[in-house]
Amino acid sequence: MKIRTDIADLLRAGHSDREITRALHIDGKCVAAARAALGLPRHKSGVKAAGSPQDLFRQRTSPVDGGHLEWTGYRTNDGTPFFRWNKRGYTAGRVSFVMQHGRAPVGYVRPGCGYPGCVAPAHVEDQPMRDQLKKQLAGIFGGDL
Repeated sequence: MKIRTDIADLLRAGHSDREITRALHIDGKCVAAARAALGLPRHKSGVKAAGSPQDLFRQRTSPVDGGHLEWTGYRTNDGTPFFRWNKRGYTAGRVSFVMQHGRAPVGYVRPGCGYPGCVAPAHVEDQPMRDQLKKQLAGIFGGDL
């Protein structure tokens, strides 16, 4: 069987039969026959599962000017960025904190950059970090802040 090179290229690139039939305006049977002739397995549909909570975190964030990251995924009723991975719940802030600092946060994780809802790993702080900053500012400017 002679196989069109454009069909073969798309099949080898991992496209589904349906994608190829739509893109090239050809019959699905022609694509299926080409796939069989090339000895390629059937295309697996669906979204590939994330390999870790960090991968899923990266999939559900979007960069914003200034190095900030905006959460594009689900939020709880109180607005907390949240997701599930392997049947376990995670907040985006906690995953972001662990990615940056290599330890679990103490207390709530909040953006320290001033950008509302930022979940960039370099921008999040836990309670001890906020307390330390408060002490430093009080030492510089005096008084209780």
